[in-house]
Amino acid sequence: SIMKGGKSKTETRNAKLSVTKKPAKGGKGAAKDPNKPKRPSSAFFVFMEDFRETYKKEHPKNKSVAAVGKAGGEKWKSLSDSEKAPYVAKADKRKVEYEKNMKAYNKKLEEGPKEDEESDKSVSEVNDEDDAEDGSEEVWG
Repeated sequence: SIMKGGKSKTETRNAKLSVTKKPAKGGKGAAKDPNKPKRPSSAFFVFMEDFRETYKKEHPKNKSVAAVGKAGGEKWKSLSDSEKAPYVAKADKRKVEYEKNMKAYNKKLEEGPKEDEESDKSVSEVNDEDDAEDGSEEVWG
């Protein structure tokens, strides 16, 4: 006999799962702008870049991001201020760069998008649609 109920149970469970997925945080607001400068790394992240390299050499078999992060965090906490100084300096440099990039980026935004960029986009979209329709309708032969 076919087991009824087995299938429906998994279906309802899956339905429940998909319901609990909350939309990404900060749903409102503009879409991410690929041209926007990335935020600069904090001193800790600058340190983590180095630490990850060292950690990989010492623990080649470990693929766990969490383990590296945890080890890095503990190492960072144990560093003295003077040991952190070079990373802090590097992070400050990146911050200055970032602020420079943001100024340039905001200036571009104020000037508005260039006309030609906009028209290019819409033209290519129209073409794509036509191609798809033609391809499926026409019979070659």
